[in-house]
Amino acid sequence: MSWPRGAEQELLGSSQASVKQEMQDFNQKAVQVYAARRNVLQIVRDVLEDHAVQEEQTQEILQLTEVAVKKVLENYVLMPDWALESTGATIDEERTSKSYGGKDMITWMRSLFTFFFANPPSTILQPSITPGNCWPFQGSQAHVVIRLPAHVWPTAFTVWHISAAVSPSGEVSSAPREFTVFGVDEAKAETLLGTFTYDVHKEIAQTFHVQKELPGPFSYIKFQVQSNWGNPEYTCVYRVQVHGKMARNNNNCRP
Repeated sequence: MSWPRGAEQELLGSSQASVKQEMQDFNQKAVQVYAARRNVLQIVRDVLEDHAVQEEQTQEILQLTEVAVKKVLENYVLMPDWALESTGATIDEERTSKSYGGKDMITWMRSLFTFFFANPPSTILQPSITPGNCWPFQGSQAHVVIRLPAHVWPTAFTVWHISAAVSPSGEVSSAPREFTVFGVDEAKAETLLGTFTYDVHKEIAQTFHVQKELPGPFSYIKFQVQSNWGNPEYTCVYRVQVHGKMARNNNNCRP
């Protein structure tokens, strides 16, 4: 289907306006969260005083609490997610590996009483992290190309997977292990942004920072899984987030 030129420009403008509004909402939320951090530290201090904790111990606990709160804010709150379907991110189906619909996967999904077919790659663009709500692919190697809603200077990526505690099988061998991330420009040229390892023994959401100097912003991100945690049949990717700054005026200027 081809769109009239005016209609196409109107849709593009609407999309950019939506992204801009999302970023404004995000900035407002960030200010509120920073303000809440002080309240958290004050509440912790009050609790320690109520329990007659010595001042030296109080200061040590407050310092550790502040470090923990800062890490949570950086990883889960204060970094915008450009790989979110609700803000315009999509999957480039033609450049993405096929979903897995093997017999074992169907049997496993039926055991959850939820899914009877393989989820599409766009599942990784959704915020829901529940058992079975993942993108499965056959074996331990595959890739997905995410079309971002704007030209972005990526700074980090967050990968999610369920924990063994909530897994119906009691283990997470289908979780991705080693993976690489590439920035892809409009000409489909790829730039390696880093090689990382997702550790199933750590928290379910793990953030990895870009390891390379960026030649420019990117409109696509390629997430390539190279191995999993032992499952010989399939691998499941629950969620991939792309963090960074939008290029000014949607060109190659740094934000």
